[in-house]
Amino acid sequence: MLGGYCGKFLRVNLTTSEIKEEQFSEEVLRQYIGGSGLGAKIVCEETDENTDPLGPDNVLCVFTGPFVGTGTPNFGRHQVVTKSPLTGLLGEGNSGGTWGMKLKHAGIDGFIFTGTAPKPVYIHVEDGDVSFHDAKELWGKDTFQVDDMLKEKYGKKTVSLSIGQAGENLVKSAAIMNDGAEGRCAARCGVGAVMGSKNLKAISVVGTKRPPMADMEKAQADRKKWAKHIATASAVFRKYGTAIGVETTEAVGDMPVKNWSNGNTDISNLTGQHIAETILKKPYFCGQCAIGCGRTVQVTEGKYASIETGGPEYETVGMLGSNCLINDLEGVQMANELCNRYGIDTISAGAAVSFAMEAYEMGIITKEMMDGDEIRWGNVDDVLKLLPKIVFRKGKVGNTLAEGTKRAGKLFGGLAQEISVDVKGLEIPAHDPRASDSTGLQYATSTRGACHLNSFTSDFTIPGDTCGFGFMPPAKMDTFGTEDINIDIVYHHQHVMAMMDSLTGCKFVMGQLGEHFMDCLCDWFKYVVGWDVTKEEFMKTGERIFNLKRMYQIKCGVSRKDDVLPPKMSKRRLTGGAGQNIPDVAGMLDRYYERRNWDDYGIPSKQLLKELSLDWLLDRGFVGGKDDAYRIEI
Repeated sequence: MLGGYCGKFLRVNLTTSEIKEEQFSEEVLRQYIGGSGLGAKIVCEETDENTDPLGPDNVLCVFTGPFVGTGTPNFGRHQVVTKSPLTGLLGEGNSGGTWGMKLKHAGIDGFIFTGTAPKPVYIHVEDGDVSFHDAKELWGKDTFQVDDMLKEKYGKKTVSLSIGQAGENLVKSAAIMNDGAEGRCAARCGVGAVMGSKNLKAISVVGTKRPPMADMEKAQADRKKWAKHIATASAVFRKYGTAIGVETTEAVGDMPVKNWSNGNTDISNLTGQHIAETILKKPYFCGQCAIGCGRTVQVTEGKYASIETGGPEYETVGMLGSNCLINDLEGVQMANELCNRYGIDTISAGAAVSFAMEAYEMGIITKEMMDGDEIRWGNVDDVLKLLPKIVFRKGKVGNTLAEGTKRAGKLFGGLAQEISVDVKGLEIPAHDPRASDSTGLQYATSTRGACHLNSFTSDFTIPGDTCGFGFMPPAKMDTFGTEDINIDIVYHHQHVMAMMDSLTGCKFVMGQLGEHFMDCLCDWFKYVVGWDVTKEEFMKTGERIFNLKRMYQIKCGVSRKDDVLPPKMSKRRLTGGAGQNIPDVAGMLDRYYERRNWDDYGIPSKQLLKELSLDWLLDRGFVGGKDDAYRIEI
């Protein structure tokens, strides 16, 4: 028996309430790992370009990875993979907290959900036993309330995953939340809407088991060694959280301002340091975490006085703060709490709010369309009124914004289409590609639309150097450059991030392990699973998973025409630290395609598919690229 895996994936037909165990061979697990990779394989096999993301034929995969539940530091997350209702492409979200770890402790590696329940249901898991329950009392409740109700029924050790009202109302940016008031979430791509479309309200878990390990003694010794190293290296990060770099990102032009229209703004109250000095109660640690970058906060006075809950991350203070010209920390935290309760992605929600603010300023959205309300730059109360309109699809504005900003731009028409800041329908997160050309390339080529974590290069290219992390040589680069190294870092990082999402690990551990990163992961494969995985195999597996996802996007109509940045990023220059830079994505794309062995249209060649053992896709109607595409060495 393999270590790390419980050996129990469950296929749940929600239409019939039938539950079957799904078996995967060791060869398949080694090729796709779990999490993102295995989920993408299933989505490729069971859906296509004609599948309605909100219909019963869509598949919803909720998977862990082999290190989850074993104590391996910072590998306690889970991945949700499906066809996205927001983009119409392969969509996925990754969440921390403790739910994934508890699922493994219950003896289950993951779920594959198909069909649609005739009425709202929830699923309870207790040490491997899975049962269906009527969700009548839970439906209409927010995610904090759901967690409290399930804890009251099954005990305080119960951890729940659920959708809020946004998922119930099929809001295209709805998230799947877990761990109650701490607000951990698989947020992006509208995965919560898919769960809502299946009438699945929640999955609660109680677990006391542990998955097997290939070499328990060595795994535990290595865990203790590196957990201590990670904890020491992340002391400042733990103190100030993900918003630690707000001052720096704003100064260099990396932070969103006024719906990505301005270079700088006042962010003095949005920094990690200000959070620590004012509303922070304690750091929050996800399952198996040695970093503790999460925030548990409480606003104790004023009109935004709130319960003790998960605090705002960098992306949230960027999208619901500076991008809306809001410098009110307590107000941003209130908006963050509403999003967590309702179950909606704070990145896409912030994008929708700032889109509406600009459209209101331009006269595209009027006070009458807002039922007498306004949506003005810098006004927190306006934001707090608009968010429920989106979640409950109230009025023309709320219902339109619930479709995502790309569709909203088309529905409002005219200049509204110019102010949606998205790639392939997914709103850009709080890192401006004008601050780093490599970030522009990774957004344009990301497999789920605009995503900073698909390659995770912005943290390394803006400073202008990388230690290589054991999978590429240390290098210095021009932040605003288009040299081969700027392409190479995106190429390599995309493979590593595909693996991290398949292992369902925290990507912040990369910075804490530094040059030891790759050696640690290969050792953990050996001690936990029992596989001797070389660095070369690790990278090849990541390449396989990345290209698998690209092939699904190609099947859904994506090609070179879609590997672009929105007009605000490709045409409009900013003042400030970005130095009025426009990322030259077009100038890098040919070399990036050559590096990947993709043809001129951005399609992986048949030769590459064969090399990566993905030629099975061709038998399923996927179209490979030209065989005369070639790979260059950089």
